[in-house]
Amino acid sequence: MINGKTILAIITARGGSKGLPGKNIKSLCGKPLITWSIEAGLASKYVDEVMVSTDSEEIADVARHAGASIPYIRPAELATDTATSIDVLKHALTFYENTYNRYYDYIVLLEPTSPLREENDIDNMLDKIIDLEKEFDAIVSIGEVHEHPSIMKKIVNKEIREYCDELVVTSRRQDNDRAFFPYGVAYIVKRKTLLEENTIYPRHTTYHIIKRYQCYEIDDLYDFLAIENIMRHEWNLR
Repeated sequence: MINGKTILAIITARGGSKGLPGKNIKSLCGKPLITWSIEAGLASKYVDEVMVSTDSEEIADVARHAGASIPYIRPAELATDTATSIDVLKHALTFYENTYNRYYDYIVLLEPTSPLREENDIDNMLDKIIDLEKEFDAIVSIGEVHEHPSIMKKIVNKEIREYCDELVVTSRRQDNDRAFFPYGVAYIVKRKTLLEENTIYPRHTTYHIIKRYQCYEIDDLYDFLAIENIMRHEWNLR
């Protein structure tokens, strides 16, 4: 809890993964991937509960062992390729409200595929959004991209063309406005706003800038290998 506001951290983890099968429980520097996110949520001084929404009993067992709450196994209709994170978050909120009569003020979405969180990232983001709660309804972790949109290309028939025609093409990255990508260190949104606007990017969203080495997400084996080596280099892990 922070300033009287209750906080629920939700980690979403489907059993099926096409890019890297079994990635959510694949061992990363000595721990299942999902454990890194669970431990980050549990280490927060503000988060009241860390729960995992999964359709997999195997993931659920690993998550329980790491200390997360598993109040249910996610219904199959919310574990398809077309189910959205918003659907999953709203399902979790409804479950807690209907089953336990618990109403949380803020939701923290932690993606297990973004394990490169620093010790105070979550709490710093919660401090910021609470300080700015009259101006903003959400906060998102973002990292600066090094492949600027102005130099991106697309293929049209047999030709390479500018991906964004409206952007000025420059030879130096520093001549452009900085561009950022929302990496999954954390997404924090007011419960009321999530339900009303149906998004984790509501109209009034502020930001938390993460470091260069944190700008990775695990979608396939190459991402996994990159993050594994980053952890060994930055955190002296083996």
